[in-house]
Amino acid sequence: MNYHAIAAAAAFLTARTGVSQHDALVVLGSGLGEYAEHLPDAVTIPYEDVPGFPVPKVTGHGGSLISAPIGDRRLLVMSGRVHAYEGWPMSDVVFGVRTAIKAGAKRVLLTNAAGGINPAFSPGDLVIISDHLNLAGMNPLTGPNDDRLGPRFLDLTNAYTAGLRWDLAAVLTDLDLPVHDGVYAW
Repeated sequence: MNYHAIAAAAAFLTARTGVSQHDALVVLGSGLGEYAEHLPDAVTIPYEDVPGFPVPKVTGHGGSLISAPIGDRRLLVMSGRVHAYEGWPMSDVVFGVRTAIKAGAKRVLLTNAAGGINPAFSPGDLVIISDHLNLAGMNPLTGPNDDRLGPRFLDLTNAYTAGLRWDLAAVLTDLDLPVHDGVYAW
């Protein structure tokens, strides 16, 4: 993957949606794709149509980008994504997020279905990630650095923004949904 492929995908997205900047990206993981179907005034683009965009093959993962207005903001949604465990190189795994950032997204919300080892958690509980452990030995920053995609070494001190996590926890609590704080290991 290179900067030009990401820029081409972002330019295609702008041309297809008529939106010059998306404010945030939400990546819908396993089983959550149907939520995007409820966004009003949405423009849906199959991944196959976007130049260079990897297409997921995992059951339960959609394969489309959805652009929709939310108040005075513009939301970009990825319904499904590709995974390193499927054999995709890390450059393809992060292609969608990097494309969204090139298309203006300043915030990213990733969702997924995961198992847990904390005995206080129950199946279906929501966990807001406060940190992560990379036990896989894979890194999307491997290889030559292109400064147009960001710095070589990232400060991950605030990778999981405390204010956004607190706001999300408050909303989920108001909805009477069980929510926990946790560290994600992959």
